[in-house]
Amino acid sequence: MSNDALGRRRGAKLAATALATVGVLAVAGCSASGGDDAADTGDVTIEFAQWWEPELPDGAFRELIDGFEEENPGITVELVSGPYASTKEQLFAGAASGTMPDVVGLDGAWVNDFASQGVIADLTALMAEADYDDSELASQIQVDGATYMIPVVNFVYPLFTNDALLADAGIDAPPSTRTEFEEAAKAITAGGTAAGWALPLSLEAPNGVQNDVMSWAWASGGTMLADGQPDVTNDDVRGVVEYIQGLWDDGVIASGSFTMKEQDKVEEFTNGRVGMMIDSLSHINLIRETNPDLQFSISAIPAEDGYDGERGIPYASWGIGVAENSDHKDAAFKLIEYLMSADVNSELSTIANAFPGNVNSAPDLEGKDELFTTAFEIYQAGYPANEFTGLPVAEELMRQFGEQFQALLDGKQNVDDMLENTQAAWEAEF
Repeated sequence: MSNDALGRRRGAKLAATALATVGVLAVAGCSASGGDDAADTGDVTIEFAQWWEPELPDGAFRELIDGFEEENPGITVELVSGPYASTKEQLFAGAASGTMPDVVGLDGAWVNDFASQGVIADLTALMAEADYDDSELASQIQVDGATYMIPVVNFVYPLFTNDALLADAGIDAPPSTRTEFEEAAKAITAGGTAAGWALPLSLEAPNGVQNDVMSWAWASGGTMLADGQPDVTNDDVRGVVEYIQGLWDDGVIASGSFTMKEQDKVEEFTNGRVGMMIDSLSHINLIRETNPDLQFSISAIPAEDGYDGERGIPYASWGIGVAENSDHKDAAFKLIEYLMSADVNSELSTIANAFPGNVNSAPDLEGKDELFTTAFEIYQAGYPANEFTGLPVAEELMRQFGEQFQALLDGKQNVDDMLENTQAAWEAEF
């Protein structure tokens, strides 16, 4: 299924049913949970590695998992939680050594790689064995016709703006066009206490290319593909590259972009050192807890001046899968069934400020942070867009783009060379 089709299908289903919707992971050198004790007693312990628990209110995710254990006596779930970047690094290490935890939180950008390596299980087969009705699933991420990841909840990536910094800069409302964004970034930077915008371009964790760069093209109905193949030399991508290069040359982007990761961007915004960022709704709780006094707003990512069509909205999912090396696939899939059940999925989407992955679920907006309602309005007005989801070696594609983009911003090549070099690198991967 193409990324555009997947995104539009998900948007249609979610819009129809939703309101408008540390421990360090240590897997190297360990087998997937279980062992002799489990065999002797009939009880099993499954490990669930994810970055979700730290991004939710304290104790909220554990409480959901406790509910699963109550419904499934004999199955114990050990949560192995850490930040996104740490979880990613350790899962890739576990994939290489065949020691992934039983249940794994997945980013859509990892799925093709893991499926090709044979380290995550075919969920289509597990669903058939469990006689599971997948019609309730809003979407499935597939490789060669088989499902390997189920999106549990989905997050849009709007523009976050610091209300005080905008006001001090004489800006009355969040920017809605590229020109307004440029003016706001310049005004904030001129204040001398913060940079206008944070742009994470780390090559170690290159998802900034997806969330913070290509999102500008999607926001104006643009694309980086043509018939499912690379097309980064088109006018949509060129316009974004030239626009961001202009912001860079104007000095309104926070320092350290070449090594900045997503968590660094969030920290800079939370501490008032940057006025604007593109970020996931999942971080609202984290920002509130870290800096309760910070007043901020969310809005749609600014579009090209004069664009009046639907805006593509970057999104990411908390996806879930099962390790191929797990000795307890049946128990692992029971956990997936539980998290995807209508009531539990509604509860998880509510506490996560996300859109549910079950078409019969809906978040409870009563007493919710008003930003969640705003996010749904943004979601309704556009369509979810993430063309990297499910692509082969998606993270490598981001990294290749990032390498060329860094060289451009560093003055080592021009826009034509940057785009042509990226196009050639991407074509070699398809």
